[in-house]
Amino acid sequence: MSTQESIETASLDGEFEGHHVVITGGTGALGAAVVSLLLERGAWCHVPYMDQTGGLDGLTHSRLNLVPGIDLRMETSVGSFYAGLPKLWASIHLAGGFKPGAVLDTALADLEEMFLLNAGTSFLCSREAVRSMQGQASGGRIVNVTAKAALVPTAGIVAYSVSKAAVIALTTSIAEEVKERGILINAIAPSIMDTPANRRSMPEADYSKWPSTSEVAEAVLFLASPRNTLTSGATIPVYGRM
Repeated sequence: MSTQESIETASLDGEFEGHHVVITGGTGALGAAVVSLLLERGAWCHVPYMDQTGGLDGLTHSRLNLVPGIDLRMETSVGSFYAGLPKLWASIHLAGGFKPGAVLDTALADLEEMFLLNAGTSFLCSREAVRSMQGQASGGRIVNVTAKAALVPTAGIVAYSVSKAAVIALTTSIAEEVKERGILINAIAPSIMDTPANRRSMPEADYSKWPSTSEVAEAVLFLASPRNTLTSGATIPVYGRM
């Protein structure tokens, strides 16, 4: 790391000091990278999960609140989770699912499944985050996750692409609704990320072109941070060299 990079990193220490942040999907590869960076920078991290801590196995921290048994597809589960938290500065929604399938191989049930996992969970969490943040002088920040396939036509994943495109529409719609409340909401659109699981499933790929989870996490943190004072309703591509 260069001297300049060290200075810049040091300047970010404490930027989330005292701020409470929700991270859904926080036990996955990208989620664990986001949680680690937030803890380094002073945040209180609240991570809902169903039954496994995954990428956070073994991680303990006084500002890490792991909340088991939360089904993000269920309105009552999401509502009770958010209602039990302190006022939030940010809510980051990385939870979701993936299912391949060409149009002729895709049933309506497949589309419904992808829509609920991706757009449905983002809707419920965004709504409850707005409920928590409204009325705060400082406003708040919300970050959703869509995908490159929602922006760039991609064959063979129709249900997934449709559900991730809905996340973009959700984000822009909410941004317009809450812009007078100081709440900024954006989405990131990753391509394939460099994770152990992706390397195993695509052993012949050129991993050097994939963005790392730490690089994508930095983009997420900027949008969720007090440094972001203007950007809302945007979808930010984080493709690496894909």
